[in-house]
Amino acid sequence: MIETRTGQAPAPLERALFSTRFRASFVDPAFDAEDASIARLEQIAWAAYTEGRKAPFTQKAGPGYADPDYQLSVEWIATKQRIDQAQLHWADPTTPSRVLLVCGSARNDGTCPGEMSKSFRLLELAREVLEQATIQVDVLDLSLLTSEYSLHIHPCKGCVSTAMPLCHWPCSCHPNHALNQTNDWMAEIYERWTAAHAVLIVTPVYWYQSPSPLKLMIDRLVCADGGNPDPTATGGKKASVAKALELAGWDYPQHLAGRAYGLVVHGDVAGVEGSRRALSDWLDWIGFIDAGVQARLDRYIGYYGAYATSHAALDRDESVQEETRNVARALVKAVQELRLGRLQAVQPTLTRPRPK
Repeated sequence: MIETRTGQAPAPLERALFSTRFRASFVDPAFDAEDASIARLEQIAWAAYTEGRKAPFTQKAGPGYADPDYQLSVEWIATKQRIDQAQLHWADPTTPSRVLLVCGSARNDGTCPGEMSKSFRLLELAREVLEQATIQVDVLDLSLLTSEYSLHIHPCKGCVSTAMPLCHWPCSCHPNHALNQTNDWMAEIYERWTAAHAVLIVTPVYWYQSPSPLKLMIDRLVCADGGNPDPTATGGKKASVAKALELAGWDYPQHLAGRAYGLVVHGDVAGVEGSRRALSDWLDWIGFIDAGVQARLDRYIGYYGAYATSHAALDRDESVQEETRNVARALVKAVQELRLGRLQAVQPTLTRPRPK
């Protein structure tokens, strides 16, 4: 009997603290005229919180699931259906090639910094190359997390560390309406990663690490590597059931394997090599295929120069601009070979003795 360890979680919020947090969204005096209405909404939210109404809309899972009668979240089902359709589109050799361009910077000119990121400028150089090669481009600008109203990538809750089958593909932890953990962007992002034949990440280095929007996305993609596509098999989030399922033998399916990748990592003082290697290792681990040495770029822009003139430094650095274009060109070639079946052929089919 495997024990499920408990004792870390604090007690639920007291009513007064819940009220303080709920009303923090309505401190603007413009809301004062609706105070009675807000109080009624607060009472409804309190009931949802205390009753744990995580998924207020559910339906029977139906055929194809371990427990067809299990009440699955309607929102989760919709996300799963879109991902399944994206996978079919990805596998269809008659569809156009598609590359997901990810801007990892938290900065854009629509919020506090008041200026666009160098990452976005480099991404635009890559976009031009890809579009000239008649590849469909999907730009995922993660800086929107800092500039759009109530857009979130909620943190990963670490279900996989309890048992791999407890980590569902796609993630079923969010949205959680009882905790007001809603407007979770990942439902859309899973679909966009699935639809892509290749991914190109362009990112700066923040304090030797990936920027927080990029890291949030990476953590939430953990379900793509070994995640459970059937939440009914674990009775939702029953840890003991998930532990038993893993110990009975789990195959750790790689849901995004077989796509190509490229990287552009830039900084101004330190950390670019370590960050680029970490991203490469992560993408290798989840089954992506690197597009070659020229598709993995780390460079300093305006080394030890003033932040205020960093865009001017990028203007002058025509070499890094051309190297970024070369990353895109290498990715174009990789996608062409991938879709012809030649890139996958050089990858040996081996049984992993430790598949985790």
